[in-house]
Amino acid sequence: MSPVSQIIIIGGGAAGFFAAVTCAQTYPDTRVTLLEAGKYPLAKVKISGGGRCNVTHACFEPTQLVQYYPRGNKALRGAFTRFQPQDTVAWYADRGVKLKTEADGRMFPTTDDSDTIVRCLMDAAAAAGVKIWTGAAVSEITPQQPSGWAVNLKSGQVLTADRVLLATGSNPSAYKWAQQLGHPIVTPVPSLFTFNIPDARLANLAGVSVKTATVTLAGSGKKATLNQAGALLITHWGISGPAVLKLSAWGARFLSESRYQTTLIIDWLPEYRPDKLRELIIAVKSQLPQKTIQNSCPIPIPHRLWESLTSYVGIQPGDRWAGLANKTLDRLIQELNRGEYQITGKGAFKEEFVTCGGVDLKSVNFQTMESKICPGLYFAGEILDIDGVTGGFNFQSAWTTGYLAGLAMGDGNKK
Repeated sequence: MSPVSQIIIIGGGAAGFFAAVTCAQTYPDTRVTLLEAGKYPLAKVKISGGGRCNVTHACFEPTQLVQYYPRGNKALRGAFTRFQPQDTVAWYADRGVKLKTEADGRMFPTTDDSDTIVRCLMDAAAAAGVKIWTGAAVSEITPQQPSGWAVNLKSGQVLTADRVLLATGSNPSAYKWAQQLGHPIVTPVPSLFTFNIPDARLANLAGVSVKTATVTLAGSGKKATLNQAGALLITHWGISGPAVLKLSAWGARFLSESRYQTTLIIDWLPEYRPDKLRELIIAVKSQLPQKTIQNSCPIPIPHRLWESLTSYVGIQPGDRWAGLANKTLDRLIQELNRGEYQITGKGAFKEEFVTCGGVDLKSVNFQTMESKICPGLYFAGEILDIDGVTGGFNFQSAWTTGYLAGLAMGDGNKK
């Protein structure tokens, strides 16, 4: 009879739990211990998606799915052929949790309550025999000779394991452990955030939204990804919405290097090219010469935004279409299609917090999630240099990498 294999998972988040359950269920001859530094595990799962938990995204084709990951897309392509959103849906369904798809593709539990997901994961871990330690902060991990690991807790206790998984999220201590063991770390910087833009054109427009706008980071070269389209929301501090969040993810590194001080170009009407817009406005000018410009918005943008932009280019409340000068028309078209705004900093995105950077993917085998440098050490979730745009993609990479690590760690008995 082979000895029981000891597996320690550091980090009680989405990736850590998924790895623990997968390992313990698939290999009952392993003893899986999950260490969570905080008082409660799965804290990020609980608060995600406004307390509803955006579990995954209804994109079931791996080659399309990887396009939502600014970092990690190449490494994840193979991983998603083994465990993708369809498998996530099935995994939860097998445990009595049904997911629903919203119009934008995001998937939530039908209960609209993240506690449904937390309870499901906790119950699955308990049923599989996973030992969960809370308040178990780790101070150091060290390889043992001839094999195995010592995991030192801040309490002074020392645990030993045959294999260890780091699923610690963007924890600076874990980056340090990985680096000390020879893994290159891509400098972590924030991803998924809003833009602070103090600008007279946006003042007093908080709450105004545009269904489709295009936002571009000026000075970012020819990178197509630093040009994103989608809904845009004006806030008290600047702008937010899907277009901005996608751009902040793809431009995370550029924005960090720019110290979040750069020019943003907004096209409020991407479906109207400048020549088409000019034709439309000239037609309105000839058809409604006596109408006041600010009270007769001829294009599909919110009226308050139209008033603000026309005022910015010098059009007064009583000015009529008949008196619109060509120079003013040129400025108006420029504002509508290529308005320049100064980003002066980044804001927060609700309760979401995602990091660009982490353990360099070249040092990890994505078949098993095992380190190529330290046998018996595995990685899953956000500690890796992987991040997706908003919409359930970051949880999906956590489920996938956790699942693959769980399978491989238990299989270590048979090596």
